[in-house]
Amino acid sequence: MRLSTYAFRRHSMMKRLRRLLRPAWLGTLRRTTPISNSWGYDRGTPVDRYFIERFLNEHRQDIRSRVLEVKNSGYTDQFGVDVEHRDVLDIDPANPQATIIADLTAADGIPSNSFDCFILTQTLQLIYDTRAAIAHAHRILRKGGVLLMTVPAMSQIVHGPGLKNDYWRFTAASCSVLLEDVFGAGHYSVQSYGNVLTNIAFLTGMAYEELSLRELNAMDRYFPLIIAVRAVK
Repeated sequence: MRLSTYAFRRHSMMKRLRRLLRPAWLGTLRRTTPISNSWGYDRGTPVDRYFIERFLNEHRQDIRSRVLEVKNSGYTDQFGVDVEHRDVLDIDPANPQATIIADLTAADGIPSNSFDCFILTQTLQLIYDTRAAIAHAHRILRKGGVLLMTVPAMSQIVHGPGLKNDYWRFTAASCSVLLEDVFGAGHYSVQSYGNVLTNIAFLTGMAYEELSLRELNAMDRYFPLIIAVRAVK
């Protein structure tokens, strides 16, 4: 059947529009399941670790004297400068590396003014009462002590237990409010790390070794992968 002049023009216009709007080439990412379910550890190093370690390296002079870290002392060992004593905090008494067993939201058993640095990476999203956790983090630091904290802005939910206890994703704005309420204005800085590509790579389970340094180091505050905080008591 012959098209009317109007229908022909509309048909031609839609063909041109479809060509302009055809889907971006996604290659192996055009899928509904991730490449890796283990954060990319089976392919290399997870993308978020690149930014966490970059942040800690930038502030390694803060990791000194008496240091507290969650789960293990890996980052204290890797980035610490003149560390005199290492403590490891965990809520799980079965952790053989833990020297302090406590819930950070009810950590009254940890003496105040005890630590020069508290490394709190990728933990706050698993704590429902974030304000209580930040308050205790502040309390157990000595005067001049530093909290080095990272939180996810974008991430898959932890498999298994995460469906019950993976509560939050953060923004620079929410971190600023949390920190200012406890540490006070002017005593903290907040940094966003990541861009749309690093988010896609992390969600699909790619390793950061599969991205170039140019791709990793392109920062876009509207597409953060992690938020990093340095706060001083």
